[in-house]
Amino acid sequence: MSPTSCLSLVLLVALPLAFAAVLPAQQQAADLVVRHARIWTGIAGGAQALESTALAVRGDRLIAVGSDAEIAALVGPDTRVIDAGGRRLLPGFIDSHTHFLAGGESLLGADLRMAASREEFVRQFAEYAAKIPAGRWITNVTWDHERWPGSPLPTREWIDAASGDHPVFIARLDGHMALANSKALTLAGITRATPDPEGGTIVRAAASGEPTGILKEDAAMDLVFRVLPQPSSAELADALDAALAEAARCGVTSVVDFGNWPEWPLLTEWPAYRAALAAGKLTVRVSFRTPISLWEAQRDLVARQGRGDAWLSLGGFKGYADGSLGSSTAIFFEPYSDAKETSGMFAEDMFPEGAMQRRVIAVDRLGFQTSVHAIGERGNATILDIYDQVARANGPRDRRLRIEHAQHLRAGDVARFAHLGVVASMQPMHAADDGRWADKRLGPDRSRDSYVFRSLLDAGAHLAFGTDWPIAPLNPMLGIAAAVTRRTLDGKNPGGWHPEQKITVAEALAAYTAGSAYAELAEADKGTLAPGKLADFVLMSEDPFAVAPENLESLHSTLTVVGGRIVFDLAAQR
Repeated sequence: MSPTSCLSLVLLVALPLAFAAVLPAQQQAADLVVRHARIWTGIAGGAQALESTALAVRGDRLIAVGSDAEIAALVGPDTRVIDAGGRRLLPGFIDSHTHFLAGGESLLGADLRMAASREEFVRQFAEYAAKIPAGRWITNVTWDHERWPGSPLPTREWIDAASGDHPVFIARLDGHMALANSKALTLAGITRATPDPEGGTIVRAAASGEPTGILKEDAAMDLVFRVLPQPSSAELADALDAALAEAARCGVTSVVDFGNWPEWPLLTEWPAYRAALAAGKLTVRVSFRTPISLWEAQRDLVARQGRGDAWLSLGGFKGYADGSLGSSTAIFFEPYSDAKETSGMFAEDMFPEGAMQRRVIAVDRLGFQTSVHAIGERGNATILDIYDQVARANGPRDRRLRIEHAQHLRAGDVARFAHLGVVASMQPMHAADDGRWADKRLGPDRSRDSYVFRSLLDAGAHLAFGTDWPIAPLNPMLGIAAAVTRRTLDGKNPGGWHPEQKITVAEALAAYTAGSAYAELAEADKGTLAPGKLADFVLMSEDPFAVAPENLESLHSTLTVVGGRIVFDLAAQR
C-alpha cells in the first residue's frame, strides 16, 4: 500500500491549484529554504505528496512547496538555505493529548516505572528521596506495579522508612491511582473512618481496614491534592522549559495540553504559558484545555482575554467518564477477569446522574469543544450516548466532539464514532504497554476490542494520535511504531498484539499530523505542508517509509522548525 493511500481520516481543505507553484505575490525572496529533501506533504492524493524536494518560508508561513529548481527562484542574498541531504521531511508532529507541564516536571523528577520488583522500587525511591530538601513534598515520581512479580499494589509501609520527614504522594504511570505515605495521609486527614468518595476508592488493608496508602481516581486523590502546596511560578517555569526542550527534540510542534494534572487549583499553569509567550520562549503551539467541572472559569477567561492565537489558545474542556485499565477503574459492562468483584467505576464527573450531559450541552451551546476521557467499553458507550443527545439538543454544527483514549470499544460503537462525527483521540504507545497484561484483566476474547485503529479507520472515523505524556514518552515515533507493528513492550508479541488492528505508516503519520490538526479544528493552518500554512515541519534521521517497521522507533528529528523558526538542530548540538 503506497504512503499516499488510505488517508481517509484527513479532511481536505481547499488549496491553491498546485502547491508546487509560486504565487505571483510571492516573488520576493524567502527567509528560509530547505532543498534536497524528500517531502511528504501529508495531503491525501496530492501528486507531489512524495515528489517535492524543497520548500520556502517567509515569516511564519510556507510560501511554496515544489522542486529544487522551482524553489531556487525564491533564494535571495539574505535567505537561509538548508540542505536536507536527501532526508525525509514531514509536517510537524501534533500531539493530541498531553499533560505538558506535568511532562516537564517528570523530566525533573524520578521515573521508577522500569523498576522490576518491590525491592528495586523501594531502593530507587530511597535514593531519590535522599536528594530532596528536608520537609518538601515528593510528588514527581512514577511507578508501574505490573512490572513486579505478582503485580502487588505498593503500600505506605514500603516507603515510610525512606520518606523521612517528606510527605509523599506519587502516582502510578497512568495517573489514576497514587501512593501516599503515612505523613501525607495524616496531613490529608485520611483515616480508617474516612468514607470512600463517590467516584473514588481508598484502598484498605483486608485485616485491619486501615488505608494502605493507595487512592484510586481523582475523587479519592483529591483528598491529598487539596493539601498539596501550589507550585511556585519558578517551578512552573522550570517545568515548562524542560517540556519545551523535549518537544523540540522530538519534532513535536503542537500539543493539546489537558492542564491541571495533578489537580492544582484551576489555571495555575495558564499564566506560565502566557509569560513564556510574552518572553518569546514558547517553541511549541499549545491548545490548553481545562476541567469541564469548572467550565465557567474558562468561559469567563475567554470573555476577558479571547481564545488566543496560533501559538497559545484556550481550546475547551475535558471531562472524565471512568478510570484506567491498569487501575481496574475503567468501566466495562462485565467484571474484570482478574477482579470479579468489580467492573470498574464511573468517574467523579459523572455524578450526580446527568451532570456530564448537562455540562457538555452548556459548553457546546457556547461553541466550546469538549473532550471526555473514556477507556472501558461502557464508558465509551455512555459518552457516545451523551454526545448524540448533545447534538440533538443543540442542533447541527461542526463541533468535533472528542473521546480521549477510546481504548476498548464494542464493535457496534466503532461505527458510531463515524456516524456521530466523534474524534477518536488515541495513544498507540498505551497499546504497546497495556498489551503486556490486558489479557489478564479482560480475557483474550474481550481484549480483541482494544485499540481498534484499523476498525475505526475502516469505519470512516477521524483518528488523532498523541502520547498522554508523561504517561508515555513524548517521542511520536514510539507511537507510530506501536500503531504499525502492534508489538508490546515485553517483546512477547513480535507479530503484533491483535495484529488485525495494524495500520500503515502513512495512516499513522497522518493521525499524528493532519488527524490531530483536524481534532483541534486547526487543519486550515497546520497538519499538512502547503502554501499559506504554518511553517511547522521536521527533518527526520531516516525515512519512515523505507525502514523496516520494527526499526521505526529508532528514528528521530534532526531539525525541528516551528513557525519558520529553527527550535532544534541536532547538528548544532554536536
